[in-house]
Amino acid sequence: LLNSRKMSDSNLAVLHALDTARTQWYHVKAIVIAGMGFFTDAYDLFCISTISKLLGRLYYYNPATGAPGKLPKNVNNAVTGVALVGTLVGQLVFGWLGDKLGRKKVYGITLILMAICAICSGLSFGYTAKSVMTTLCFFRFWLGFGIGGDYPLSATIMSEYANKKTRGAFIAAVFAMQGVGIIFAGMVSMTLAAIFRRRYTAPSFKENPSLSTQPEADFLWRIVLMLGALPALLTYYWRTKMPETGRYTALIEGNAKQAAVDMGKVLEIEIQDEQDKLAQFKSANNYALFSAEFFRRHGLHLAGTMSTWFLLDIAFYSQNLTQKDIFPAIGLTKDAKTVNALDEVFQTSRAMFLVALLGTFPGYWVTVFLIEKLGRHLIQLLGFFMMSVFMLVMGIKYEYLRHESPKLFAILYGLTFFFANFGPNST
Repeated sequence: LLNSRKMSDSNLAVLHALDTARTQWYHVKAIVIAGMGFFTDAYDLFCISTISKLLGRLYYYNPATGAPGKLPKNVNNAVTGVALVGTLVGQLVFGWLGDKLGRKKVYGITLILMAICAICSGLSFGYTAKSVMTTLCFFRFWLGFGIGGDYPLSATIMSEYANKKTRGAFIAAVFAMQGVGIIFAGMVSMTLAAIFRRRYTAPSFKENPSLSTQPEADFLWRIVLMLGALPALLTYYWRTKMPETGRYTALIEGNAKQAAVDMGKVLEIEIQDEQDKLAQFKSANNYALFSAEFFRRHGLHLAGTMSTWFLLDIAFYSQNLTQKDIFPAIGLTKDAKTVNALDEVFQTSRAMFLVALLGTFPGYWVTVFLIEKLGRHLIQLLGFFMMSVFMLVMGIKYEYLRHESPKLFAILYGLTFFFANFGPNST
């Protein structure tokens, strides 16, 4: 134990060189490559919000109700939430594999899995509504499984490449690509809906319930889902060209010489081969995952990080995945009976695009520019506090805001997204 304390990370030249390296072009390249993972993750997870109402109109219309078709609650929950179940499993499995096999090997697998499942989601098949939704949920579970691996690996790889001075800003910039992915989810769905509705005109549901849902709309939701494969495939080549991170090669594999060679290819730094010293470090820090030594060293940090992520995600994902139901209340979309199916997709996507552009996206980048000045702790506390205030106001004054001041409702709603990202989601 005493030897472990003496043999700290700072004593290793390989880590010191990475921590003190000046910011270089490869750091920017790593941000883009890792960030494209977050972009794809966000697009795949949240594009479902733009088309779930369309699925209801296409597959669950019942003339006896006198209202547009709507996904039953259990089906809606499954379609929108099953990817998150896959994400949970994927994080555990790929996180473990990332430590066992290396970040680079697993990093490529997650992208291929995401690309395949995005395409298969759009090809969901069946003779009944139930069978189509079942196959869609099946493929979206495995899509989430791949996302679950990509999400933590992207942040880990960026943190292991980054220098100490700008590590927070670099990781926040990677997370900011999540905001870009949400923007594109809204923009792509909005653009496709605009193209489709110009080509396939239809009356509103109030005017003609049967003709208000264009049959061609069945292609729209499939295209939206399948396009999630494109950024994954475009990024795959660049990920295969990335060397394994120097920290993993040196500390986990115990190969200081290879770490020096790999990092020397992409960063202008000199790393000494200190194999004997590295072997001593590995010996002093060799303990099992979830062992007593693990919890002694990392238990408090792990518990704190897990609990804050858990509390944030309850609000963050529930808000993002149920936006379609909030938009009518804040005046961003019209009543379902007054529009046709493609109009509804367009309006929902436009509202999602605007909230992401004006609320979600700025929050990420304010964090990027201020995180090294204000610190992680202050930004996280501020974000949690402001989110709580705005949500409390919206909850207590819901009826008043909905009927008397929808614009204020929309502003408060957007600010919760801003402070989620200028806050706990980026820190």
